[in-house]
Amino acid sequence: MLRSPFTFLRGSSGLMAHDLATAPNTGIRVQACGDCHLLNFGLFATPERNLIFDINDFDETLPAPWEWDVKRLAISFVVAARDNRHSDKEARAIAVECVRAYRERLRKLSKLSPLEIWYDRMDAETIIAMSPNAKVKKNREQLLAKAKLRVGEYLYPTISSEVAGRRRLIDQPPVLFHVYEKEFEHRVQLALQVYRLSLPDERRVLFDRYRLEDFAVKAVGIGSVGTQCFVGLFFSAENHPLLLQFKEACPSVLAPYAGKSVYENQGQRVVTGQRLMQSSSDIFLGWTQGERGRQFFVRQLRDMKMSAPIEGASSAQMKMYAELCGLTLARAHAKSGDAALISGYLGKSDSFDQAIGKFALTYADQNAKDHAALVAAEKSGRIKALREED
Repeated sequence: MLRSPFTFLRGSSGLMAHDLATAPNTGIRVQACGDCHLLNFGLFATPERNLIFDINDFDETLPAPWEWDVKRLAISFVVAARDNRHSDKEARAIAVECVRAYRERLRKLSKLSPLEIWYDRMDAETIIAMSPNAKVKKNREQLLAKAKLRVGEYLYPTISSEVAGRRRLIDQPPVLFHVYEKEFEHRVQLALQVYRLSLPDERRVLFDRYRLEDFAVKAVGIGSVGTQCFVGLFFSAENHPLLLQFKEACPSVLAPYAGKSVYENQGQRVVTGQRLMQSSSDIFLGWTQGERGRQFFVRQLRDMKMSAPIEGASSAQMKMYAELCGLTLARAHAKSGDAALISGYLGKSDSFDQAIGKFALTYADQNAKDHAALVAAEKSGRIKALREED
């Protein structure tokens, strides 16, 4: 979080939730992402092995006012644009483009049936067809082709090796490392039993075709610091690999302001929210609970997952990406919320778009001040920051 205002933004979803909760809202609730910034969108594979673009992070998901997601997403584009040294005029235009896409897409979705909305998705063909010119089309085709190679079968040889006739995950501290405790393996087996029961019956049959080969701790991202995460390496009888990630689920940062989740297990909250918001979800999505009370959600570690390269992106590139994110968020909200009611509030003019663009700039200023305060506190010794090498 110390690195830049953008990394600070990514790690301070709880702070922004507090700030957004103090502002007026329409009272219209949807299944909200809760941490809706531009890097929490990306490519991944559907169970049918098609590549789609969608929201891909649901650690903070909870029913909440739809405005909170829209504002956080628009703010993230302004902060990222500044990080790329674009002018405030350009940054605001990018945020406005994101909100415009959201507003106009929501209006179209409000005219569809609930079933048509659930079937709607942003697939690879659609993304390529939206390319404004041949250069962009070629870049998108290359990115999509690269994403198709990011699967477990390609990943596991790079993070595992054979030790005494057994495939083991390679220790790469602090990114990946084993826990050598007497009761650890026993706790893992108990957690797997709970996870198995969270799967639909037909997925249990599939999961039962794999055996656990190794289990290790994995480092978490900026927004999940302080939580636990594990990687499980599994093999079928024919030695086909499967990599599952077990990520700790804590109460949503939105809960103090939007209300407590109806689910006792926070992993179930995450999984249910993900299934509600995504157009298609991982077949191995499930949840479990550790012996010491920690709760987790489970998913494949890598299944054609890839985020757009934002660092160094031009203003035009960020504008196109903002459009994709706005379109995607509209569909995600329409699945659980009243698209017609929200669309009626937004109207046909760009008044809302411009208002959020202005708000995003103002909040980006506050975010920069908060980041500067954190940096100053670390330099003065008021707080201690542990570096990755520590």
